[in-house]
Amino acid sequence: MIRQKAYAKINLGLDVLRRRPDGYHEVKMIMQTVDICDDLTFEKREEPGIGFLIEGSDLLADENNLVYRAAALLMGRRQIREGVSITLQKRIPIAAGMAGGSADAAAALRGLNELFEMGYSVEELKEIGVALGADIPYCVQGGTMLSEGIGEILTPLPEPPTCHLVIAKPDIDVSTAFVYGHLQADRLPFHPDIDGMAAALAAGDLKGITDRMGNVLETVTVEEYPVIDKLKRRMCKLGAENALMSGSGPTVFGIYKEEETAEKAAAAIKEEETACAVFVTAFWNGRLL
Repeated sequence: MIRQKAYAKINLGLDVLRRRPDGYHEVKMIMQTVDICDDLTFEKREEPGIGFLIEGSDLLADENNLVYRAAALLMGRRQIREGVSITLQKRIPIAAGMAGGSADAAAALRGLNELFEMGYSVEELKEIGVALGADIPYCVQGGTMLSEGIGEILTPLPEPPTCHLVIAKPDIDVSTAFVYGHLQADRLPFHPDIDGMAAALAAGDLKGITDRMGNVLETVTVEEYPVIDKLKRRMCKLGAENALMSGSGPTVFGIYKEEETAEKAAAAIKEEETACAVFVTAFWNGRLL
């Protein structure tokens, strides 16, 4: 049996440069893994095909799930005739802007590569993964990364200084397709200083990082769901250095210097019931491969 952890991500900064003729958006963003994860197990079975079970969520374990699609793609490429049983234990909120589905698919690529001794390199798994989703190449490796192109051009960055996070998801689901479909990429009112944030990371300057946090997708999602802005403001009032929506939302995260302050902020947000899931966690920069 092979086990893999699928870690969630946040975007410390997210900029959209333009909409490409093929319909994809060209992005420039800084991605960061956080210590919230799903667990996947992979085990060979005599019966051919893919057996797939999801625990902890009402997601459908069918051929449309990214885990199933990743498994089918990788096994098809190597013409694997044996069967596999996959179990996914969900913890990452769904439709949250935290790349939970992409992280699970990336874990499936890593896990099956190991289980069937396929011999794919990290870079090869990234190239395979981008056919399924723009966040999957990042999720294959994780850590702190500058992400460019449609998300597949990745440059490792120094990890942020130690701090504490409060992550809160309002009780709404947001469609990434809806957000990008309504984004006016040629009329954005601001562009986050991604290069400046990368320099702050290199200098280990937490204030330089938090001062530059920005996400252009908020121009769509916050307008549609004002609770996101309410959560951001509340986190800052409760002591966050800064707060931001992750990805296409609706999850909001705040960065705190002290764990005690983060714990108190999370308790207040839970009590106010502005979010259906609240976590106190930290950045995660371990090795996935």
